Amino acid sequence: MKRHIFLVLFLFLLNNLSAQTSYSGYIDKYPIELVTDSYSDGVVRAFYVYTKYDNPIKSDGYFKNNKLTLEEKDDSGKTKATLIFKNCKAESANLEGTWKDTKTNNELRITLTKTTDINYGDSIEWLDKELLQCATMKDKYFKIVISKVKEDFFGKVTGVKIFEKKTDRFLQELKMECQLRSIENIGVDDYNFDGYEDFSVFESSYAGPNTSSIYFLFDPKTGKYFKSTFEGTSLEFDKKKKRIYESNQCCAGKYSSQAEYKVVNNKMVLIKKSCYEYNEKTEDLEKVKCE
Repeated sequence: MKRHIFLVLFLFLLNNLSAQTSYSGYIDKYPIELVTDSYSDGVVRAFYVYTKYDNPIKSDGYFKNNKLTLEEKDDSGKTKATLIFKNCKAESANLEGTWKDTKTNNELRITLTKTTDINYGDSIEWLDKELLQCATMKDKYFKIVISKVKEDFFGKVTGVKIFEKKTDRFLQELKMECQLRSIENIGVDDYNFDGYEDFSVFESSYAGPNTSSIYFLFDPKTGKYFKSTFEGTSLEFDKKKKRIYESNQCCAGKYSSQAEYKVVNNKMVLIKKSCYEYNEKTEDLEKVKCE
């Protein structure tokens, strides 16, 4: 029975594995960088940036019959442009395709060359590959640094590099060790409610919906970011109320807790915490004393 469950879980993970690839090249005469996150079921999550501006343009799509189709959406969710690459293979070093405006039918040629390829497997090993991230700030963008040893099936995020938009000037690098979450390892928000943009790095996923991240706060005196002491599972930040909310579930939903924090001197200070445990007799969660 245990072997059967393990096999089911392994097949589920295998069918949902993804690989990240970066390309650089041109749409017409304009330099771009395209980053794709391709899943084994054909789903592709992607974005591209014009290197002159470094603002991400999300373009998700699918890969089928050696054809990669990406759709660029407007603010209302309607497709405003399509990027189509025919005769496309995962191992292709070069891609050629077209960018097409869905309203005007205007087409521009796309030519790309693969710059970074991040795969998985026990026999693969590398150091310090960089992957552009989709989340950006008003004047900054990020690249995660990924390394992999043969003993691990997946690579790990070992650092983050911060660059200035438009100039590509390198600003700062921070070291860490986190789970690789493809093109969305970075989050941007004002985590300490001081009016400055901060950023987070996805750290790990746990049982059930629980996740954790590492939070880096901006120091206006130095213009640099520092690792905060913020920690907890599945943290949510309410800028209006200036509160941090933590939720935690375990044991197939039999136990859960919720906590509320305020921020004092860049530290999380607990205001209140509630804990719940499933009662088999009443078939409902009941409030219990928190350990």
